[in-house]
Amino acid sequence: MKLKEIFVNTPSTGNDSFDLSSPDAYERWRDNKLEGYPKSVESLLVELSDFQNPHECELAALKECIQKTNMALYMCPDREGGDEALAKEALRSLGVRFGLRRLDANLCADEDAITPLSVADGGRRGRYIPYTNRAISWHTDGYYNEPQNQIRGMILHCISPAREGGMNALMDPEITYILMREENPDYIRALMHPNAMLIPANDEGEGGEVRKAQSGPVFSCSGDDGALHMRYTARTRSIEWRDDALTKAAVAFLSDLLKGDSPYIFRHRMAAGEGVLCNNVLHNRGAFDDDDKQQRLFLRARYFDRIAAK
Repeated sequence: MKLKEIFVNTPSTGNDSFDLSSPDAYERWRDNKLEGYPKSVESLLVELSDFQNPHECELAALKECIQKTNMALYMCPDREGGDEALAKEALRSLGVRFGLRRLDANLCADEDAITPLSVADGGRRGRYIPYTNRAISWHTDGYYNEPQNQIRGMILHCISPAREGGMNALMDPEITYILMREENPDYIRALMHPNAMLIPANDEGEGGEVRKAQSGPVFSCSGDDGALHMRYTARTRSIEWRDDALTKAAVAFLSDLLKGDSPYIFRHRMAAGEGVLCNNVLHNRGAFDDDDKQQRLFLRARYFDRIAAK
């Protein structure tokens, strides 16, 4: 691999809560974060009376949940009746209400930068796991993006669930950070290294290289508001970890955490009209089966913006 292909994403430390040399600030933030943290996925569910025009009290409930957990699940009547265009319109409107405006027009997105996720038979989409019925391992979206184009916010909306399977698991990156720092602060130090993880170039495109290799940290802080950001994938084919003992130990701890039954992991199988609004939290997807009468169809909107929940 050529050195010039590696783009180093050096983390910012604009928030003392995530500064390893400021334990007091971290402990205050940690205690506040953990106090009253939800213990069940039902605590994250907010009912919306109308996906296209939710009430202010419903929006306030979403914001309150996101402030605590970086995510909220919503459920609303399926008034779009499976109409993809109407659902996209409502999704985009919901995003704007939370300060989400800058959509990531990723490789497989539609022209409006929103991506329909369903099983694809061949073509460009068919080369990637999200467009199959296979399980997707733990990750944050856009972990392969350039530093200036990191995915901060995301909406995932269910138009139609699979006949069977397809459950999602979700975990707040700030909780992940706490659990790792409590286990060993040096794990955080290793995963904030600017060369902690390297995403190899994507050269599977029809015209050659689609994306250059990207090197950067797992944990970093936004220079704008000091918010914690996480980029991660559990896939082994998609990543090369920094070759040192501490990084390997940190990655192993994180992998075991996500494979376990932590009470901080929320699991939910979304029904039609349900979705998740989040600051790009860790998530996965179980394998699923469709049939002629029912096929899984989700909409995914990725944003360069973080949710304006305050």
